[in-house]
Amino acid sequence: MVEVSRRALLRTASVAAGAAALGGLWARAAPPASASGGGGEGEAAGHGRRDIHRDVATDANLRWARLPAGWQDAPFLANGYLGAQIYGGATPQTLKLMLSHTQVQDQRGQWEAGIGLSRLPVGYLTLTFAGAITAVDWTLDIYNAELSGTVTTTQGSVAFSALVHNDLGVLLVSLSPSAGEANAAWAFQPLVSATTRTIRKPPEYVANPAPTLGISGGVQYAEQPLLAGGGYTTAWRERRFGTRRLLAATIVYGFPKPTHTRDAIRGVQEALSSNLDILVARHRHWWNSFHHKSFVSVPDKWIQRFYWIQLYKIAASTRADAPVVSEWGPWFPEVGNSWTAVWWNLNVQVTYPIVNSANHPELDAVTTTFRRDHANLELSVPPAYRDGETYALSHPSDWRLRPGGTRTVGVPGTPNKTDQTGNLLWGLHNVWLAYRHSMDERVLRELYPALAKALNFYRHFLTPGADGLLHLPLTRSPEYADAADCTYDLSLIRWAARTLVDTAAKLRINDPRIKAWQEISAKLVPYHQGADGVLIGDGVPLADSHRHFSHLLWLYPLREKLWERPGDRDVMRRTFDHWTSMQSLWHGYSYAAASSMCSVMDAPEEALKFLQVFLNRTIVGDTQLTPNTMYREGANFAIESPITAAQSIVDMQVQGANGVLKVFPSVSASWAEASFAGLRTEGAFVVDASRRGGATDWIRVHSEAGEPLVLEHGIRGDIEVRDGWGRPVPWRAEAPGRIAVRLRRGGTAVIARRGARPDLDPRDVTALGTAPAWGLPG
Repeated sequence: MVEVSRRALLRTASVAAGAAALGGLWARAAPPASASGGGGEGEAAGHGRRDIHRDVATDANLRWARLPAGWQDAPFLANGYLGAQIYGGATPQTLKLMLSHTQVQDQRGQWEAGIGLSRLPVGYLTLTFAGAITAVDWTLDIYNAELSGTVTTTQGSVAFSALVHNDLGVLLVSLSPSAGEANAAWAFQPLVSATTRTIRKPPEYVANPAPTLGISGGVQYAEQPLLAGGGYTTAWRERRFGTRRLLAATIVYGFPKPTHTRDAIRGVQEALSSNLDILVARHRHWWNSFHHKSFVSVPDKWIQRFYWIQLYKIAASTRADAPVVSEWGPWFPEVGNSWTAVWWNLNVQVTYPIVNSANHPELDAVTTTFRRDHANLELSVPPAYRDGETYALSHPSDWRLRPGGTRTVGVPGTPNKTDQTGNLLWGLHNVWLAYRHSMDERVLRELYPALAKALNFYRHFLTPGADGLLHLPLTRSPEYADAADCTYDLSLIRWAARTLVDTAAKLRINDPRIKAWQEISAKLVPYHQGADGVLIGDGVPLADSHRHFSHLLWLYPLREKLWERPGDRDVMRRTFDHWTSMQSLWHGYSYAAASSMCSVMDAPEEALKFLQVFLNRTIVGDTQLTPNTMYREGANFAIESPITAAQSIVDMQVQGANGVLKVFPSVSASWAEASFAGLRTEGAFVVDASRRGGATDWIRVHSEAGEPLVLEHGIRGDIEVRDGWGRPVPWRAEAPGRIAVRLRRGGTAVIARRGARPDLDPRDVTALGTAPAWGLPG
């Protein structure tokens, strides 16, 4: 009798489980009965309540009743590294699965990052059918991060499911074809391994060598070497379980060691030999847990669904240990994209705030990037100023903060000045926000030395004038104009100097530079102003439409001037009104920024209007939000605008800057109801709240750090404050509608009308009307 090894038995069991998984776990799940978009409040099995997070996320699912043509309207899957988009191929019989990977880049550092350290195209899988595609019925299930549906052809149909496994970074696609499509065939087409950027592309630039195609252990692969060493490999294999089929594909990048082919083959083999029930359960567990960390529901279900899709998108795009988001995210746009690296003059900075406010620090790649690669910031400093104590950040960079070639930020006051002097300080403001939302002192200690070196760049150029104030020579306001005392730079300098002084005090650091920072705070020239508010810089007004809001950073997000201070209101409003009076050259993030600025200026109806203009896919020039909630500027893929619009939605619900936590501070009167849970604010407060009848119903605040809590609550009538067990909590009135509550670390306060005992669970509020699904639903 032949002895069967334990390994063989396990392999046989895993194949059987795989077949079961293809027909069970991977079967297209019907949406929960609640996912009608009507905003009801049903019950859940076992506990008398439904899983409201699941229901609302499921209601946001994207749907396709028409075949998408490209990245602008295709479904998208990713895990922060491997990305896939699915759309029509070159022939009526073909589907294309475009693959990309956030780590795959060139390593020819003799050229600037957009060329020599460029993100590189990888390739695409094709699925060719016997017949021409006549219909599709697809659902992108954002709660489970899975795409499923059917493809109908002139010869039959194929049911399928697809996911990019959260842990393994492997694309898994199951197929269940009818008899007429039993021979639908997979193939892979590598793309030329070269930058797609043409701006300043040197004539001596050549593509990397052609890939080598091979097969090992039943796994096919395309091995792409890099001229600089290392490379990347795409590997794939399909297995059959009776009439059902399972494809596994992955991309592995290796530099400088060429281990990518071995690791890619191993990744495919591991996926196909694993228990698929367990694999899918692990994948779904991560994504389900992700969606339970916070909750937002508003009456406009078009906006609500958009918000939940952006949370899915940012989680698909980035993780704390993954590369910081580039303009493509994990997805490659195959037509005409010249943004091949990481853009630091606005794009990264406006993408990441949502990870703090939506309670997802596990996505914060910015803080990780500066922690890991801050030494590379010296490469962006002009050589004459590299003293070991100065940092800067040129853009674009690669995801390791390297500018490539001899590219640096410009020198203020000289002909080679650039608009990049403020990039690093604005990027470090994102790290500051991560600290303020967590109050994790370790983040602050890591931020402090980098922030001091970033401010030190400006200290080389700040000079006293005849007025006794510190002035800045000519720099450039991003994408607009040259100016001395440039407002963009001054606002960041002022924020950095004050933050360093405060941080040194908090960390009890006796730093000899404190006196210099205090002097900067005290003597830095005020922003130059005119009849229309703050100018671009000394003698330079905003004379034309400008998509960047660089000269308004002091208003948002730096929050230097506050609407609640009467003396600040006039300059805030005049400057904002002048910028918004000229919108012909605005892009998507302009509308998102304008919405958030209105929210911090107590203008909820304007805030909603700016958001609606963007979300209703109004074409502005050559820019547009696309049907799948991606965003194009001309032919270029730009990921930041939709994601920052999600932060605009949060800013309507809750704000926590400058020591005051405001609940429903900027909700339109048309939204009589709203509900949120798990939103995080500065001070490390995690907040739940409900709005009914046009006013706050109740609030629950959990303090993770024991910071002072001043709460603007919006509850009508007398209130009471209790802890999580219903016991009274001390509080005092600070002003009408504003109270101070004493909360220790780990403490919770529930604020409600006196005598009320509200239901503290989040709810999907009643819809104002019907709204279509995102995608191509019909």
